[in-house]
Amino acid sequence: MVGSTTPNAPFGQMLTAMITPMLDNGEVDYDGVARLATYLVDEQRNDGLIVNGTTGESATTSDEEKERILRTVIDAVGDRATIVAGAGSNDTRHSIELARTAERAGADGLLLVTPYYNRPPQEGLLRHFTAIADATGLPIMLYDIPGRTGTPIDSETLVRLAEHPRIVANKDAKDDLGASSWVMSRTDLAYYSGSDMLNLPLLSIGAAGFVSVVGHVVGSELHDMIDAYRAGDVARALDIHRRLIPVYRGMFRTQGVITTKAVLAMFGLPAGVVRAPLLDASPELKELLREDLAMAGVKGPTGLASAHEDAASGRETERLTEGTA
Repeated sequence: MVGSTTPNAPFGQMLTAMITPMLDNGEVDYDGVARLATYLVDEQRNDGLIVNGTTGESATTSDEEKERILRTVIDAVGDRATIVAGAGSNDTRHSIELARTAERAGADGLLLVTPYYNRPPQEGLLRHFTAIADATGLPIMLYDIPGRTGTPIDSETLVRLAEHPRIVANKDAKDDLGASSWVMSRTDLAYYSGSDMLNLPLLSIGAAGFVSVVGHVVGSELHDMIDAYRAGDVARALDIHRRLIPVYRGMFRTQGVITTKAVLAMFGLPAGVVRAPLLDASPELKELLREDLAMAGVKGPTGLASAHEDAASGRETERLTEGTA
């Protein structure tokens, strides 16, 4: 496995949950997949990428598309980044098939979201995740996001799951720092922040790193935050956190795939349309996103830039270059 790996960060420290670029007709843009993955690793300094996760529109891509997307990313950056494949579903047998396909394709690990909609009991969750872990030799990151799935992974269940040798991490989007602290104190699970607004708070209680959505845009800055915190420069880490708050808030004004694709398009990066039932960003939303990026001083790869408002001088916020949406 490649990337910034340490005993407490088995998949690296800074990962982005990658979107799936699409063409105007809604088909997957495989050339765009490769180019975006390269940008995220080489320019945004991601140690790893999550492929075929929720942000990758896994709900509306076929199994065949998922495999080709994964192989495309591995071919593009698999020699210098950890590639974690989303293989979770609400059907244990289907998840096992996805996991085995990802292993054959060369993935470094698996991301397994809590089964959604059917709301299994905790014993059902334990058996679901254990069955998938037993089906391949890949290390596994659980994904606990009850706001989407309707079912949390209870703390006691996480403790039991941590006993499995291949269940090594948890992407934590439960937004309960107390529960996270309690599990981390009782297990060796590496915790990854799955809620960008809580990236720094989770670091402060022992998280290994981030699985970010805004990492598409500010991955390098998030990497700087981790580096500063690890070096003991908490003040600098806090400064980065506060500066990025407009990005955190703005890119979750609505569903994150919608906003991420809109921002990447502004920067001239592969993005494209979203698949129904999602909707592409409206002109009004795009304008709000420009203002969010400007407030945070975000600069895009093509020279799209912004200067956040200087409160001391009362200088007006500059607009991002017009006509690039």
